[in-house]
Amino acid sequence: MASIEELRSVRLEKIEILKKAGMNPYPSSVARTHSISEVKSSFDSLVSDSEKSPISIAGRVMVIRGQGAILFVVLQDGDTRLQAVLKSDELSEESFNLFTSAVDNGDFISVTGPLFTTARGEQSILIKSWAMASKALLPLPDKFHGLQDAEEKFRKRYLDIAENKDVYDLFIKKSKFWSETRKYLSEKGFLEVETPTLELTTGGAEARPFKTHHNDFDIDLFLRISVGELWQKRLMAAGYPRTFEIGRVYRNEGSSPEHLQEFTNMEFYASFMTLYEGKTLVRNLFIDLAQNVFGTTKFESRGYSFDLSGEWKDIDYVEEVKRITGIDVLEASEQDMMSKLTELGVTYEGKNKERLTDSLWKYCRKQIAGPIFLVNHPKIVAPLSKTNKEDDRKTEMFQVILAGSELGRAHAELNDPVDQAERFNKQQDLVDRGDDEAMMADSEFVEMLEHGMPPTFGFGFGERLFAILSDKPIRETQLFPLMKPKA
Repeated sequence: MASIEELRSVRLEKIEILKKAGMNPYPSSVARTHSISEVKSSFDSLVSDSEKSPISIAGRVMVIRGQGAILFVVLQDGDTRLQAVLKSDELSEESFNLFTSAVDNGDFISVTGPLFTTARGEQSILIKSWAMASKALLPLPDKFHGLQDAEEKFRKRYLDIAENKDVYDLFIKKSKFWSETRKYLSEKGFLEVETPTLELTTGGAEARPFKTHHNDFDIDLFLRISVGELWQKRLMAAGYPRTFEIGRVYRNEGSSPEHLQEFTNMEFYASFMTLYEGKTLVRNLFIDLAQNVFGTTKFESRGYSFDLSGEWKDIDYVEEVKRITGIDVLEASEQDMMSKLTELGVTYEGKNKERLTDSLWKYCRKQIAGPIFLVNHPKIVAPLSKTNKEDDRKTEMFQVILAGSELGRAHAELNDPVDQAERFNKQQDLVDRGDDEAMMADSEFVEMLEHGMPPTFGFGFGERLFAILSDKPIRETQLFPLMKPKA
């Protein structure tokens, strides 16, 4: 079997053959009257017209078969393919021989001719003339095995997509997922906004941030870890009734089937919306996405089964952890919590009560198929939520749980500036003690609250939801996930 370098050398020679024949191997344009999908969708009506006015299409050569006086060439444009037939008696000897000596799988070519149907019923185009659109120096992967190594698939995603229709379709579906989200919220009266991705302090979530430097101001900044939560709340104070943003966020943490360092999130905020009204809106949004993007509300994902159109129960955070582990996170000591986590075989980071509480809950959530609303979070894990009216150790918030995963977080947003300042101080104390995931204090945000922010409901979810509904690790649902450089 020839090496890659040997194959590349042969193709470089073919470039010279094309040039000597007067054909540019990399022209700026080629003949193209129709896309292949347009030809396929209107084939019957185009057949008779193409006898008088030949059709020109362009695409990547995926297959060349046959020999002698006739060749069958499969061209692909996007995700659609069409057979092109090359006959020695239908074009000049020079053009025919140039094709057979210079065209390979992976090349992009343009062909012109009439449409017809073969004796076997295959829709085809008869090549009357052709031109090279882009000569490929490296071959496509073996059509029977493709890219087998997962790392190579991510590094050469362009080849994975070109050869795998399921992957091609996945990213069309993902685009629709976000466009449907945008459409749904816009129709509900939400204004799409853009907020800073570079921040002096990270707010709106608890995560380890990426740090960078602003040369002009000579200050250190952080890449945002939420989609502008504290900024969008400022817009509530400014008088916008409803806002949302879809954008990239960055968290300098580990990777897993549910976690990446860079991903897309959506957050929306609505003044005067109650937690109950928010639940209804969120449930309907999830159902809308399921039906319009996936065509169903019933899913099998990661070993779980759930139906988004079914009942969404409320489950109490504290009671659920106590039911499964026997630990009351409101009353237990840090030592009791660490002992239980060790007993359960859970690896945890941080020995403060907030991190231990979160680790116990994450153990419990894996046992929930959902859909459910997790409610009544302890105040210690919800520094931006209003205090629960019935128990001041808890907050007014909920999370959507599906397939053992957290698929969205909602708050009755805290708008008491004194309470917010106190909670920020507690978070800052954690930061000062070395907890690099705790939330940074933001005095300017507190100042905004002192000017007054209306009662506000906020909710956000990320592309993890798309990954769960697609039943794929989140890395597979990103076009170009970050890869370590090759050694």
